[in-house]
Amino acid sequence: MVETLKVALLGAPAVGKTSIIRQFVCGEFRETYVPTRARQVYSPAVVLNDHVFELRLMDLPPLASFPLTSLQEWADVRCHGLRSVHAYVLVYDICCFESFEYIKILRQQILDCRTGEVPILIVGNKRDLQRRRIMPRRTVAQLVKKSWKCGYVECSAKHNWRVLLLFRELLRGVVGSGIKHVHPSIRLQGALRRNRCSLM
Repeated sequence: MVETLKVALLGAPAVGKTSIIRQFVCGEFRETYVPTRARQVYSPAVVLNDHVFELRLMDLPPLASFPLTSLQEWADVRCHGLRSVHAYVLVYDICCFESFEYIKILRQQILDCRTGEVPILIVGNKRDLQRRRIMPRRTVAQLVKKSWKCGYVECSAKHNWRVLLLFRELLRGVVGSGIKHVHPSIRLQGALRRNRCSLM
């Protein structure tokens, strides 16, 4: 039996959410920036400890705020199901302080509206532009891990550096939150089949 794990990727404009997903799902990177204007869902298959899971990766355009009520969630088609996903990936650009502030606010809004613990992974993208970063990695990692109690990964979607690690950490977070049938020993099999890139 295939179980579905729903994950929402959120962040400010131009932080690389779509690039991260497309690198993971399709093994490709587009040099030209195309803003995400509508909700897109990608559905890669992942093998975890001999169990097959279908990830439902929701790529959303930047939101003015996280929907705090069911009414807000269902009033905007982009937000349908956003309050009930299994995990959140909050992406920021390591060269843009405003994008970090954006996810800081989103994280607090998620915590304010969700009951119980929900895995949140903070991702600093564009590590290939390391020399232009606005905050030292160690400072951000300590804040995120110790104060926010979230996972933290830095990656480069452009060079496919640590993108697989990002999703491995995400799945560990989902495992730790008690999703049934998922064993802590995680094995991603080829990240997914390279020829499967589904937009739904």
